Amino acid sequence: MKDTELYAALLRLPKPWHVVEVKLDIAAERVDVWLEHDPRAKWNCPECNTPAPIYDHGEETQWRHLDTCDCVTYVHARLPRAKCPTHGVRKVKPGWASSGLAITDLFESRVIDTLKECDITGTKRLTRTSWDEAWHIMEKAVARGLARKQRRIPARLSIDEKAFAKRHRYETLICDCERGTVEYVAEDRKQKSLEEYFRQFTPEELSGIEAVAMDMWDPYIAATKAYVPEAASKIVFDKFHVVRTVTEAVDKVRRTEHKMLSAAGDDRLKGTKHLWLYNHENIPEWRKAEFDAIRGTHLKTGRAWAIKEALRRLWDFRYPKRAEGFFRRWYFWATHSRLKPIAAAARTLKFHLANILTYFKHRISNATAEGLNSKIQMVKEMACGFRNREHYKTAIYFHCGGLDLYPRPCLPA
Repeated sequence: MKDTELYAALLRLPKPWHVVEVKLDIAAERVDVWLEHDPRAKWNCPECNTPAPIYDHGEETQWRHLDTCDCVTYVHARLPRAKCPTHGVRKVKPGWASSGLAITDLFESRVIDTLKECDITGTKRLTRTSWDEAWHIMEKAVARGLARKQRRIPARLSIDEKAFAKRHRYETLICDCERGTVEYVAEDRKQKSLEEYFRQFTPEELSGIEAVAMDMWDPYIAATKAYVPEAASKIVFDKFHVVRTVTEAVDKVRRTEHKMLSAAGDDRLKGTKHLWLYNHENIPEWRKAEFDAIRGTHLKTGRAWAIKEALRRLWDFRYPKRAEGFFRRWYFWATHSRLKPIAAAARTLKFHLANILTYFKHRISNATAEGLNSKIQMVKEMACGFRNREHYKTAIYFHCGGLDLYPRPCLPA
């Protein structure tokens, strides 16, 4: 097989293009491939796709292609320009490079595959591109994916926040519980942040929302009630955040009691902070004996932890009425425990009880959002953090948006 035939096959060239020359420079580790088209070929206007005669050819352009045996490979061609009676002279799009970048679709797809597996710095090294080129390919891929994305609102949403940087700078993540994707990223975690997402849809479309999982954050609640029809019966407060409310109260009890014991020379609670934050089954094996010994001393912290652990049984019930009965018994215990932080947490939960119990109707939680948060955190750590909010959003959509990122060849007529 001739080298021109080989590269025509490797490039998967559409008609009427063919390879006319291949040049190999071993010293520079570079391969250059020149393309020409059949002079009898007919072309369409790239704007309206109507047949148009050739006007002339543009200057020679080169595109980076997949490496050949560790040699950087470039494709060269002079693209024809068609004269459309409606749009005038327009350059015909190459069938091997549809994104408008100086790279072929096959090379762009390879870079996207690499970006999915490692950070920009690693992609730059593995694909022999610059940092800016690799990032621009990611931006193009995300813009392409968002443009192709079907206009739809998921039936089951999960809403959570993710820290963008220090000093309480957050992004609001709206996730699809069923697909496990980030649907929208809004700046900050204010009411208007979530409203930005809801305002994209009509009231009829918003009525298709069946359930919304979130934490007990008032701005999210207000935004959902303002836009989603019958939101009061659709909001589900995430069980992890419900239990965390009581877990934080346990820690307040521990701090107060530790301060009191330390003043009397008793260091029993020293170094036990994280033990009381664990669920019972997650306590490390090597610390279980220590934990059981401390619990056996009948401290206030031990009672607070037992009340928190009892609350976790709430989500084991199948029917909301039985769950409500259990909560009322638990509430009586918590509010009569003479532990002020625990009683305050119990009153907070009682205030939000209606939307805690909607779990038994919809059976959803923020588990999807928390899983995506973990993935986003990994992306942040790989990138050593983000200084630019738009770059942060781009990375989230690229890795977690479930978008169609890859180029589609634009074949000439």
